[in-house]
Amino acid sequence: MVLDITTLRVALGVVALTLLLLFYASFRRTRSSYNGWWCIALLFFLAGNLAFLLNGTPYQIWANPSGNVLLVGGAFSVWTGARSLRMLPPPRWQFAAACGVTALASVLESPGFNTWSGGLVYLGFMTLGIALACRDLWLLDSSYSHVHKSMALAAGFLAAYYFCRLSVYLVEGPSGPNFRMYFGPSMASLVTLILLVAVSFSMTALSNDQLINRLSERAARDNLTGLLNRGTFMDLATKELERLHATSSVASLILADLDHFKAINDEFGHAAGDAALQAFAAACSESVRSTDLVGRYGGEEFILLLPGASQERAESIAGDINRSLAASKNLDHIHLPTVSYGVTSTQFGAVDLTAMIAAADTALYQAKSLGRNRVVRAEPRA
Repeated sequence: MVLDITTLRVALGVVALTLLLLFYASFRRTRSSYNGWWCIALLFFLAGNLAFLLNGTPYQIWANPSGNVLLVGGAFSVWTGARSLRMLPPPRWQFAAACGVTALASVLESPGFNTWSGGLVYLGFMTLGIALACRDLWLLDSSYSHVHKSMALAAGFLAAYYFCRLSVYLVEGPSGPNFRMYFGPSMASLVTLILLVAVSFSMTALSNDQLINRLSERAARDNLTGLLNRGTFMDLATKELERLHATSSVASLILADLDHFKAINDEFGHAAGDAALQAFAAACSESVRSTDLVGRYGGEEFILLLPGASQERAESIAGDINRSLAASKNLDHIHLPTVSYGVTSTQFGAVDLTAMIAAADTALYQAKSLGRNRVVRAEPRA
């Protein structure tokens, strides 16, 4: 079966342009990094196929290398998008190196009359870029989205197809009967066309999952400090204490209150008060472990649950927070507030969250009555 390559490339270009317009509209709505990189990949695929339409014309000498580079750029854009889902930085030097080496190889192999100039390098980088995208999509946390596995399988199929193209190209060259029949430009365009349409359905679901995850994250966080809001902290802390109690592990809880906070608002304005709250939140985040829970309890009051930490360790962490707050460099014009702390631990009887908060609150009240700017531990329960 001989497929009309020009018709297929035009069809692929039309599909790529349609998907590009659709996903660009989605990107403008969600500002999703992955959506953005998918749009860039579609743009590369569209431009690359348009460049290949100039094969057989006087423009082939520059159009053919350009098509190779653009399609490799599209493959590496898909990989970059997959990395963005895992919060990994863009592979800048790998991206530039792949495109640069492809351009050099294509220019050196007489692109004016050789439509497969740089073909070996082109096929190799297409295989590599799509395979890396498959890997990062497969490694994505399953809680992030329910469609990433199907997208990884689609990318894996395309990477395997390009690997077969590369292998057959090495064995019999671009004019070999098997390569022309199964791995030539016509069949490759048809496979890419089908996968672009199939993957786009998964992309729509992924974009919706991203939007839901972002909304959930924003709903769980305090807008000003970025810490857990009170409701989310209470839910997570309750579950964590139940888990720790089942394994007979200890935990400590800290209630912290910024001293004379109203005076900061009155003297410097509410913007200064907000900056002080943000500085304390940053000091907390710098001083605790990733497994600890930190939330804004209300107003200028904060709450921390430290799984596995003794009461002595919790008091030490309070000191670390104070030192980190004092080292804040962006509030030189504001007199930073001191902080009072109430600390309790499951070592001393209280094992449920309500009882621990009550004990820590009593200790915090004592810290205030003793002159503020100190850490007071809760009294052990009788």
